[in-house]
Amino acid sequence: MHAPAAERDLKAAIAPFLERGPLGALLLGLASGFPFAMIAATLTTRLAEAGIDKRAVTAFALTFLLYNFKFLWAPLVDRARIPFLADRIGQRRAWLVVLTFLVMAAVAWLGAADPVGNLPMVVAAAVTVAFLGATFDIVIDAFRIESLRPDQLGAGSGMSQYGWRLGAAGAGALALVVAERMGWPAAYAAATMFALPALVAALILGEPVRRLQALAREAAPSTFGERFRRAFVEPIADFVNRRHGWVVLLFILLHKLGDTLANLSLRLLFNDLGFSKDEVAAYDVGFGLVATLVGIFVGGLMFSRLGMMRSVMVSLVLMAVSNLSFAGLALVGHSNLAMAAAIGFENFASGIGGVAVVAYLSWLCNLRFTATQYALLSALASILGRFISGTTAGALIELLGFVNFYLLTTVLALPGIALFLWLMRQERPEALSSN
Repeated sequence: MHAPAAERDLKAAIAPFLERGPLGALLLGLASGFPFAMIAATLTTRLAEAGIDKRAVTAFALTFLLYNFKFLWAPLVDRARIPFLADRIGQRRAWLVVLTFLVMAAVAWLGAADPVGNLPMVVAAAVTVAFLGATFDIVIDAFRIESLRPDQLGAGSGMSQYGWRLGAAGAGALALVVAERMGWPAAYAAATMFALPALVAALILGEPVRRLQALAREAAPSTFGERFRRAFVEPIADFVNRRHGWVVLLFILLHKLGDTLANLSLRLLFNDLGFSKDEVAAYDVGFGLVATLVGIFVGGLMFSRLGMMRSVMVSLVLMAVSNLSFAGLALVGHSNLAMAAAIGFENFASGIGGVAVVAYLSWLCNLRFTATQYALLSALASILGRFISGTTAGALIELLGFVNFYLLTTVLALPGIALFLWLMRQERPEALSSN
């Protein structure tokens, strides 16, 4: 008797994920995750296999800094037009098409470079992949935000994250399988197919109409100074001049501090507790991925049921509490059950938080400056945690021990929760956005 009602509820819950906008976001996420994978674990495996010194291998991690600083050239993506092509298919789609093929070419070049015979060439190719991959991200994020209606931001953010994780994992796995049989050049060339979903997304979504409408209200700049100000100054001025804009920026800077510190130190905890590589692979990688994917789905449902602001608040609380689970694991010691519980809860909470917070950051962006503002906000969200983790996390762990360290990361999450609660109580969310 209740089966038809339950079936209707399930269909209603899934329906938002199957709309054209969120499906396009899935395709964009698939393409976005692939360049990152090619310079992450895949390149590390290849260099180690070639016998490259460990210090040289780890130094390649510096290429990821380009992703953190992509906001520096994001204004060019917002304002510059690709000659001829932009007039035919639109500015956003022109950038997306050009960068799809440039990223594919750069990844193929990285695969063809020989780390034994010409390591500097590998360095140059890796830096090129990182730069083009970061620029690809700028365009993809802007295209996704501008193509989704406000009510689709939750489902769209969830589908984008599904795509990113599947794209990164799929490209990395395909590269390993092909490399085993045909060598690394063929492996990297085969992995470039993961960039192609971006072209499909461009085809089914079209040029974002909402951005075109926003730009139509602008007066055309007549001088270089006006063009420079509109590209580099106005995106920041637009944000900080909003009511409570500085408070929003402070929230974005602080809200992931505790979570980032906790997550970047987990492998140290696992090593200290004596977990084997097989245990880490099974629970942190395997079980953790499943929990994240479930959390992303639940986050999308929560967004549609609770609305954006309450979804963000719930996710912030869950992510703070998840740090306590690692304090519990450190207290219990080597226990597979405790590790599974801690990893599962943390990844589930992060999946929910990823949907809610990404949707919130997306919604904050003015459609006139989407690429620039989202690149800046996403960089701001991670930079403080990464800086503190890289400079003082190890010393804090040695000073406090793991249990107290994770208790501290929970406390560090509280200012972000308090700021967001204050923002919720001050005004309607519409006042925080310029759209």
